Amino acid sequence: MEPIEQQLTELRTTLRHHEYLYHVMDAPEVPDAEYDRLMRKLRELESQHPELITPDSPTQRVGAAPLTAFSQIRHEVPMLSLDNVFDEESFLAFNKRVQDRLKSTDHLTYCCELKLDGLAVSILYENGVLVQAATRGDGTTGEDITSNVRTIRAIPLKLHGENIPARLEVRGEVFLPQAGFEKINEEARRTGGKVFANPRNAAAGSLRQLDPRITAKRPLTFFCYGVGVLEGGELPPATRLGCCSSKHGGCR
Repeated sequence: MEPIEQQLTELRTTLRHHEYLYHVMDAPEVPDAEYDRLMRKLRELESQHPELITPDSPTQRVGAAPLTAFSQIRHEVPMLSLDNVFDEESFLAFNKRVQDRLKSTDHLTYCCELKLDGLAVSILYENGVLVQAATRGDGTTGEDITSNVRTIRAIPLKLHGENIPARLEVRGEVFLPQAGFEKINEEARRTGGKVFANPRNAAAGSLRQLDPRITAKRPLTFFCYGVGVLEGGELPPATRLGCCSSKHGGCR
């Protein structure tokens, strides 16, 4: 029989792989029943050997006690927000500022992306393990939402792949897909709960719950678009412009 440590490692690796395929790649390899069976087996082994439970285990997404208040986290690199432009004159003024900063009069080409309307978050990994998550806040200081972020299955508790940086701060948007938003409001109407005005408010309200068990029930997802702190390694070429669309390490 395999040693317990080896069984636990293999189960955790397999479950992380299936979580990645399901929540990031949208290409599951096994039915939900098989995933649930593997999770039950892991929970059973960990209950028999609690001294072998690790913080990055798939079973540890939900488990933290409810908070009385959020603590504050100071961003090592400020999290800036975007300004709005509503007319051609404002855009031309922005273009001129960019040219002045570049000390260039050449024609500029812009890459435009759709804006996800959710809540901007910072997620810090150390040696590939998720250790901290925070809201943007005022750009300098945000709220510690680590326990809540751990419940979002699109966010890996442990990065996979080669050459993972020693410290990597992933930045992105936690949001609620339209189908999930409608499901939450339908349930709220049925039970007499709070009905949210829009998906952004629902995402923000879900992520700022003091009880992570409530957050875990909300169908939140995550899209990463940038990097803050980066120490002890490099990102692959597709991510060097702050775009994480290559799903490096398991992020969408």
